[in-house]
Amino acid sequence: MKLSIVKTKEGVSYLYPFILVTSLFFLWGFAHSILDVLNKHFQEVLVISKTKSALIQAVVYGGYFLMALPAGMFIKRYGYRAGIILGLLLYGLGAFLFIPGSFLMSFYFFLFSLFIIGCGLTCLETASNPYVTVLGEPENAASRLNLAQSFNGLGWIFGPLIGGLILFSDDSQASDIIYPYLIIGCSVIVIALCFICIPLPEVKEESFSAIIEKKLHRYPHFVWGVVVLFLYVAAQTGINSFFINYVTEAAPEISNRTASLLLSFGGMGLFMAGRFAGSYLMRKVKATFLLGINGIGAILMMLIVLTQLKWISITALFLCFLFESIMFPTIFALSLKGLGYHTKKASSILIMSIVGGAIAPIMMGMLGEESMAIGFIIPLLCFIAIFIYAIRFSKLYR
Repeated sequence: MKLSIVKTKEGVSYLYPFILVTSLFFLWGFAHSILDVLNKHFQEVLVISKTKSALIQAVVYGGYFLMALPAGMFIKRYGYRAGIILGLLLYGLGAFLFIPGSFLMSFYFFLFSLFIIGCGLTCLETASNPYVTVLGEPENAASRLNLAQSFNGLGWIFGPLIGGLILFSDDSQASDIIYPYLIIGCSVIVIALCFICIPLPEVKEESFSAIIEKKLHRYPHFVWGVVVLFLYVAAQTGINSFFINYVTEAAPEISNRTASLLLSFGGMGLFMAGRFAGSYLMRKVKATFLLGINGIGAILMMLIVLTQLKWISITALFLCFLFESIMFPTIFALSLKGLGYHTKKASSILIMSIVGGAIAPIMMGMLGEESMAIGFIIPLLCFIAIFIYAIRFSKLYR
């Protein structure tokens, strides 16, 4: 990593705060990606439909929608560090609720636990994403956020890996669901204690960009950024949620456990690699140009997925993870550019748009109840909108 992307023009270095906050990106990557294993696990253990299992994503991302503005107000009053600590404590509480949940084996109790986790993740993302964008020069914000989000990709690898090995093993039991959440719950509480003991600098956004006294709805790059971020999260969550379903239907010889490992090392491995590559490339080319190129790639991959060409389509599904990797941090950083004093409030609204992840899986589950491939029409439409956004609004970032 070039240290210049976490330095100001005055030479102030934010390297250590950047490293500490970046560790959080792993945590919510794990929390989101293990949902994709839970989706298939609950379909079989609790004997529920694809549409009903999609409620797993709906409650987590619904938590984003309901908690985003309160989290933003809390962070605006008490600062980024307090927001991070609150998020970690809620995350840990939700994880520990899986202990009684493993005995009750009630789908709705699990949904409640996941909702608490979703509220915690909302606080973490509302604080961490904008905090990373202001830890250095504004022109490096997209590159800096992509670098931090690369470690989020590492969490996306471990989620289906650990979840798949535990829940889809030959001797697994329904109650084994307690183990991954017990591990992550303990880890989260330890990290929360570290943040309580280690103070972080409270960066003032005003020093990085001029305050323009306008309402947020008068910034078109922000308004459309909210819409497109909603669509991106819808596409990403839908693809992840039904990856195992698609692969096992396209190639029946593949077991659930093998499919979860393919998701971990194949899909999420490409996802993480794409974010590292994107962080480097954005120091060479414009972020909007790279977003447009990746949009084209994702559209082509979804078209191949819809053709149901067995291993060719499965390969295209893998490659889609590479193309979608830079989309979230790039859209997020570009949407916040030049907002100055409004950054914390704008971040809350952007985090609310993550509710797209609550809607797309349900729609895909309904469309793909008989054939999962049909459901991938939803991500295709989302990627088309993202490509149009990258092309149409590139002038706004000059």
